[in-house]
Parts: sequence; structure tokens; C-alpha cells
Amino acid sequence: MAKDVIIACDFDSKEKVLNFLDKFTNVKPFVKIGMELYYAEGPEIVKEIKKRGHKIFLDLKLHDIPNTVKKSMAVLSRLDVDMCNLHAGGTINMMKAAIEGLTRPDGTRPLLIAVTQLTSTDEESMKKDLLIDKPIDEVVMHYAKNAKIAGLDGVVCSPLEAGKVHGACGDEFLTVTPGVRLEGGEVGDQKRVTTPKLAREIGSDYIVVGRPITAADDPVQAYNRCVSEFLG
Repeated sequence: MAKDVIIACDFDSKEKVLNFLDKFTNVKPFVKIGMELYYAEGPEIVKEIKKRGHKIFLDLKLHDIPNTVKKSMAVLSRLDVDMCNLHAGGTINMMKAAIEGLTRPDGTRPLLIAVTQLTSTDEESMKKDLLIDKPIDEVVMHYAKNAKIAGLDGVVCSPLEAGKVHGACGDEFLTVTPGVRLEGGEVGDQKRVTTPKLAREIGSDYIVVGRPITAADDPVQAYNRCVSEFLG
């Protein structure tokens, strides 16, 4: 199974993200386009970055009634992204509808993964704010199993949960893990985090790395370090 490092390009303008990507002269990293950049620049920025040769994870985390998600995914499928996502909390029916919408007339579609619990969520806030009293590991596994039942390709989860997800859903079920920081780096607003090396050992298939690369003095060097540590 292919493994890769995905750079979270959390910028607020086309100029900033393209200036950042211009630093990578010898490689075309897999990039994540999230809400900030997509809402600032719209679908044209997706087309522009795709035209430059990058694989794209479109991270918009859809969560709505099944019919709305189905229609929205049909629109996103035209952008030729490689991966997109939604919230597993939207129910199995919503995830099934998303697959229907995302699948093109020729039968192809991007990878579709589901967010289990955000890496900024810990067990205390889950219980207090969401009234979910089950242990966080149990909740993540339940959401992952629901995503598999719905026909999705994998989940977004903490790297700390990646091995358990594979144990519950199989080795081919993808784990895409944010919350990755270089050794000695700032944790920021993430609570369930680890390093690229440990993420590999636990079982992450893709790691999503933002500020440790985008805010580094030398982003290319930081990216290469992540790749080296994660891919071994």
C-alpha cells in the first residue's frame, strides 16, 4: 500500500500557497487544501494546483443530510482531486450517499475518507461538549467500522489510533493521520499527536503535516525530514 506525507497548505490566498509550492523545485508533494484556502479562492485554486502536478486531498469535511452531501460530492468529483472527506458522525446513510455522488459516470472516483474524531478533541471535551460517554478509542473504532460498512476507503484519525483501526477494519482500510509533529516541535492546538517515525511504526498510511513544514525556516528541508522519518 502506498504511503505518503501530505502537506496541509493552510493559507488564505492563492499568492501565498503558490509562493510556498514554488519552493519545491524537484518534487511535487501531495497537498491538502482545507476550508481556509478553498473558501478564499474557490475551486479555481484546486484546478491550478492540480495543473502543476500535485496530488490533492480536498479537506472540506462535509456533514449534512444525505441528499445535500450526495449533490455536493457530485460537484467535487469534477475537480479531479485524489482524496476528499466527510464527517463519519453524519451516519452510514450519509456516507453511502456521498459515495453515490462522488462516483463519476465512468465508475471512477477519488478516495473518500471519514473523520472519526478531530485530533483537537480529547476524551474530556468529547464527554463534556458532545455528551459522548464512551472511551474515545471505542468511539473512533465504531465510527471507522461504520465508514467501512458504508463503502469508504478509510478514515482520518489520530496516529495513535491508526494501528487499532487497521486491526478493526483491515490493512487495506486507509488511515490518514494529522496531529504529526517533528521531534521537539510545538504541539499547537492538537492534543493527540506523535512524530512521523512513530506514526509509521503504529500504522499510519498517510500523515498530514502543516505548520512543522509550512512555518519552517526551510520548508523543503522540513518536508524531506518528514518523508525520511515516515517512509524510513
